[in-house]
Amino acid sequence: MKKLTRTICLTLVVLLGSLVMGCGNDFEKGLAAAQSGDFATALREWEPLAEQGDADAQYGLGLVYHKGYGVPQDYKTAVKWYTLAAEQGNAGAQNNLGYLYDNGQGVPQDDKTAVKWYTLAAEQGDADAQTSLGAIYVSGQGVPQDYKTAVKWFTLAAEQGNAKSRYNLGVVYRKGYGVPQDDKTAVKWYTLAAEQGVAGAQYSLGRMYFKGEGVPQDYKTAVKWYTLAAEQGVAGAQNVLGHMYRKGVGVPQDNVYAHMWWQIAASSGNKDAVKNRDKVAKQITPAEISEAQKLARECVAKKYKGC
Repeated sequence: MKKLTRTICLTLVVLLGSLVMGCGNDFEKGLAAAQSGDFATALREWEPLAEQGDADAQYGLGLVYHKGYGVPQDYKTAVKWYTLAAEQGNAGAQNNLGYLYDNGQGVPQDDKTAVKWYTLAAEQGDADAQTSLGAIYVSGQGVPQDYKTAVKWFTLAAEQGNAKSRYNLGVVYRKGYGVPQDDKTAVKWYTLAAEQGVAGAQYSLGRMYFKGEGVPQDYKTAVKWYTLAAEQGVAGAQNVLGHMYRKGVGVPQDNVYAHMWWQIAASSGNKDAVKNRDKVAKQITPAEISEAQKLARECVAKKYKGC
């Protein structure tokens, strides 16, 4: 089965969204400083508040130490502050604490404790925690494997706009895990995730348009989604684009561009692309090979955009 994705809220934007209303002036001063990159001031404002039991300040300190914002990254200190905030019901801290236990950062790796904190955050509506909890129920780490429960959590997060859960729902509906197999519903969720930039969803959507699964077969639309995935470095999508240019499916037939995409995918370690590149190289001229290699170098330099 495809790897389902978990997530963690680690940005100041997320921190803003998770704060309760009515924070004191000192907290607001620290938050404004953090947003401007002045973490020394943020720490100076938040530490006294955190010591006095302010959950938002505790969460903010956990975030700062977790990410190493203006301080050496320190998972143990992050765990300390997240725990204090999480015990007061701060959902962001609960989610991030679940992540640290999930990955054994600052604490011994502990699936059951990760599930505990993810669940508390998920029950408060934290979409990141719902996504991670869904993935855990699929993999069965710390809980019995339960696809239906996974779908429940993915759906709650997806309805809040969580891109990773939308992708994960595409996977479960495509495969029929915990739900009746349904290509049309898979396409719906893949599309929403793909439009949010999830590379795996773009690749999967390209394949469904290519094969006509859940949608009318449409090679041009398949090329669109494969290209977006390829631009994010997905070697499988780059390999498929090589085939499409080689055969002239959804794009004009072009052996040079086929070689170019296979060269790019091969450089990422795609073994099929190596074989495909070497095969087409026997059917084109040395000048065309040279041109394809030049295009490949330029494409990589542009980070795969506009190739």
